[in-house]
Amino acid sequence: MVTKQDVLKWLHHYAETLAEQKDYLTQLDAAIGDADHGINMDRGFQAVMAQLPSVEDKDIGAILKKVGMVLVSTVGGAGGPLYGTLFLRMGMAVNGKEELSTQDVLKMFEAALEGVKQRGKAQVGDKTMVDAMTPAVEALRKALAAGDDLRTALEKATAAAEEGMKATIPMVARKGRASYLGERSAGHQDPGATSTFYLFKCAMEVWCS
Repeated sequence: MVTKQDVLKWLHHYAETLAEQKDYLTQLDAAIGDADHGINMDRGFQAVMAQLPSVEDKDIGAILKKVGMVLVSTVGGAGGPLYGTLFLRMGMAVNGKEELSTQDVLKMFEAALEGVKQRGKAQVGDKTMVDAMTPAVEALRKALAAGDDLRTALEKATAAAEEGMKATIPMVARKGRASYLGERSAGHQDPGATSTFYLFKCAMEVWCS
């Protein structure tokens, strides 16, 4: 089971990771975007951390929906609507829950992926966060169906997210600001896929420790 405290620890760990990786994410974005992904994500999660105490007594669904709403209102660029949607859909998928089963965790990530794909109109191969998220969710689903425990399933999901992130390097971007560069977008790792990899990595590190 994943408890409410586990979810809060995950959000804190993700916020810390984004702060640590802010310059790296911005550097990745400088090559193919507006050079603001790291700054925007860090700003958004600083705002999330400031707001979390006001919802810590609520259920997991309410907490995740609050994260989504804060991100929509504070993060600039494409990251705000996409990550906002990701957390809003997660929250809706586990509405009213005080703890999460392995199937709840899967349902939460599946809902997040669907939301991001609908919002950004992106598919695998477009050089976006979907390229890291899709293989991660598929790996999680497959591992749990095979009877793996959550620790093993999240390790596999994180490895798949990392592979998906690295697979964006040779891709030509077909969505967002990076798509304006055409062929010149190839050879650079997508910043959104990178911050998505951290999301899974942080869940694995906190929930499997």
